[in-house]
Amino acid sequence: MTRARSPGCPIGVFDSGVGGLSVLRHIRVQQPHEDLMYFADSGHAPYGDKTEQYVVERALAVTDFLLAQGAKALVVACNTATVAAIKAVRAKYPDLPVVGVEPGLKPAAAATRNGKVGVLATARTLKGDKFLQLREQISAATQAEFLLQPAVGLVNEIEKGDLHAPAIAEMLERYVAPLLEQGADTLVLGCTHYPFVRDGIERVLTEHARNDVTLIDTGDAVARQLGRLLEAGGLLRADGAGTLRAYTTGAAEALAQAFADLLGLQQAVEKVDV
Repeated sequence: MTRARSPGCPIGVFDSGVGGLSVLRHIRVQQPHEDLMYFADSGHAPYGDKTEQYVVERALAVTDFLLAQGAKALVVACNTATVAAIKAVRAKYPDLPVVGVEPGLKPAAAATRNGKVGVLATARTLKGDKFLQLREQISAATQAEFLLQPAVGLVNEIEKGDLHAPAIAEMLERYVAPLLEQGADTLVLGCTHYPFVRDGIERVLTEHARNDVTLIDTGDAVARQLGRLLEAGGLLRADGAGTLRAYTTGAAEALAQAFADLLGLQQAVEKVDV
């Protein structure tokens, strides 16, 4: 049994780790009156190398927890979880407003000038049926060619918190350069972690004399869609200063440090066993 939802209830946002903070920052800007809950499932991360069934089970467990805290809506701020599990979440909770994130293939197809779009994402995202169907649909409609590049290990390195680490720089070169060599003039940041290393990606573009490449980050679009769903459901909170609560299945200190490093926030974090 779920609680009655009202505009005063909070919004739940979850990811396998800190990547969803890139979506959270857009939501905080667009919906400053809303109370928010952020859940980092870091004790079970990364999702990208897990089976689809495992990700589904984790997504449902986290959703159950956030609903128990009174969530009126859910943002699955993780590309891998969206691809693997959002259908199961919506099936279990058909009346819950749910927003997922998916690689921005449609805006990338609109932005490309030569029809070649590079997609950086986790291996799980790129193998998911939802992603593959989206790629086929948009390719058929636009004739865009999507060049897929799994960025193995990149999420793990970003989770460590040192965004300027040599290991990240080496990975970005290894994963971005082949897409440039194939002629991509647009790159989709297909994981919510990746906007946090946008500066590093732009350095690779500069080193390859490709400053004309367009980068696609869908966090802003996710926040706009959330606003539309809340308004349609009569759930928008119109006034007051929004609050933020944070939970993690990993180390509370690590998530608190990520809030400080990535969003400039001093945020209390509660460790939970979910």
